[in-house]
Amino acid sequence: MNMLQSIPLSLQTVLLLICSNVFMTMAWYGHLKNLATAPWYLAALVSWGIALFEYGLQVPANRIGYQQAGFSVGQLKIMQEVITLAVFVPFAMFYLKEPFKLDYLWAALCMVGAVYFIFRGA
Repeated sequence: MNMLQSIPLSLQTVLLLICSNVFMTMAWYGHLKNLATAPWYLAALVSWGIALFEYGLQVPANRIGYQQAGFSVGQLKIMQEVITLAVFVPFAMFYLKEPFKLDYLWAALCMVGAVYFIFRGA
């Protein structure tokens, strides 16, 4: 536990958000591959169970980020969206075997603009 406390609070926030996003992405989209033939309600229950782990990381991440690291709610939200895209694209490509689309790049460039605007006053 001391090792976690030695990590700067802003980095703790980002690392927890990355980990939570891995679970979130699996919960939201993993069933498309793993449970494709299962009834939707079974996929929903499995996804809900995975999402529980996501919340176990996301809630502390946002609390640390907001209460201790000094991020605003808007900054936390934009960070989450950037991390979501960074986790989703490799997941879609390598796990779901989706082809890379140039639209991912354009979306990432839009996110760079969002990061600029939300953090420019910080």
